[in-house]
Amino acid sequence: MKELTIGKNDAGQRLDRFVGKAVPLLPESLLQKYIRLKRVKVNGKGAKRDTRLAEGDAVQLYINDEFLEAPREDNAWRKVGAPRLDVVYEDENILLADKKPGVLCHSAGKWDYNTLIAHIQAYLAQKGEWNPRGENSFAPALCNRIDRNTGGIVIAAKTAEALRILNEKIQAREIEKRYLCVVHGRPEPPQGRLEGWLFKDAAKNQVYIKPYPCPGARTAVTEYRTLACRGGLSLVECRLITGRTHQIRAQMAHAGCPLVGDGKYGRQRRDKPLRENGQLLYSYRLTFSFPTDAGALNYLRGHSFAVEKIGFVEKYFPGFLLPNDEFPPSTEPGP
Repeated sequence: MKELTIGKNDAGQRLDRFVGKAVPLLPESLLQKYIRLKRVKVNGKGAKRDTRLAEGDAVQLYINDEFLEAPREDNAWRKVGAPRLDVVYEDENILLADKKPGVLCHSAGKWDYNTLIAHIQAYLAQKGEWNPRGENSFAPALCNRIDRNTGGIVIAAKTAEALRILNEKIQAREIEKRYLCVVHGRPEPPQGRLEGWLFKDAAKNQVYIKPYPCPGARTAVTEYRTLACRGGLSLVECRLITGRTHQIRAQMAHAGCPLVGDGKYGRQRRDKPLRENGQLLYSYRLTFSFPTDAGALNYLRGHSFAVEKIGFVEKYFPGFLLPNDEFPPSTEPGP
């Protein structure tokens, strides 16, 4: 049991709102339940959730100790009462989640429980597939990340072995990622290969494409093909050969076909009538190619998983069917 004394600055608040602020890890649904069950008391007696607290009141909390911990990224999942996930695929080793635009993979500098990893960990804990009390060091973890305003498939490892293998395979480029984007104009040629050197300005969190090697720049290679054109816009599929920060966004902009809605690399004047809040980019297909041994994950070799419906495709190219064929090799340089 923990007891909190109401001070001058907390007086006048509703009981449920005060407890919600004082115990930030406690899910809202559980908070309301504990008040109904009289596991939250005021001056030793049960109280209604809308009870107004007075200076000097004593609030007794009969709740589990884990909810009384200081909020951190590694315990943010406790706050998630009802996980929100779009699961593309799941087995005993991995989970593929369709991260929606606007959702963070991890917290960005401040405590946040509305992240993809927090919802995945809460989902697995509530299913009984992850017992944090029984684990000394491992927690389900993301193997790849996607920018906040980009959507797509993110891989989560449920076991330490799966995490080790997937990290190795991503490093060795044995997992193929294909993206869809909507760009202004028409890429010329319609299919090609964008190659250059990408320099990252960490202070601005922005990258620049250089046509020649320079200190701090890394090679960036993207293959692309144009799938459809309509109303001055093109639907383009991209395959990453390298995986650099903002690679597709910067390379397509450098090639004269910036992504629609891209406030960092795009053209705001042309984007304004479209009223998009972020770049139209989606990591929609993932293939476990695994040309080398993958140990406990060998069963995934050659399997592809894809998001079937993408909002911006239906909006700008209604009726278009997403490709399910192999990405054709390209030796042609892009624009």
